[in-house]
Amino acid sequence: MKSMNTPSLTPQPAAPGAPAQTARSLLKQFQEQFAPFRDCLPLSIGIDKQLLARLPELDRKLMRTALGIHTGSLRYLRVMEKAKVRYDLDGTPGAEVTQVHRDHASQVLQQRFKKEAERKKAERDAAAAEEANRVRAEKLSQLTAKFSRKG
Repeated sequence: MKSMNTPSLTPQPAAPGAPAQTARSLLKQFQEQFAPFRDCLPLSIGIDKQLLARLPELDRKLMRTALGIHTGSLRYLRVMEKAKVRYDLDGTPGAEVTQVHRDHASQVLQQRFKKEAERKKAERDAAAAEEANRVRAEKLSQLTAKFSRKG
């Protein structure tokens, strides 16, 4: 039988009619409760197991999604590029960040920046094409008006 005293770290179930907890709201909860999330420190490998030990009622899928959002953020990846040490939930330094992990963070950032640059270029190209079409249509309209008056 469960104790009536629930620790402050245990997520509360949503009230009837209230929206279910989202990955982003769970991440916000992690940031409020754990300094390594709040300070965007490199997380220790197996942080998911630490979270489940502290918050046994966590929905695993939701937790993994929240972790993915956090570890995939630009801020976290930038920290990981230069990181030397990982941290547990209490903020205690632990294992070293390997060069492989630093390189991976750099590669992901480069891919994102490249993709963003390509997206912006495509937007600029589309806007330029749209403007060229508008100018072309305006000129055609002027020519049509000019030649239709003489006939």
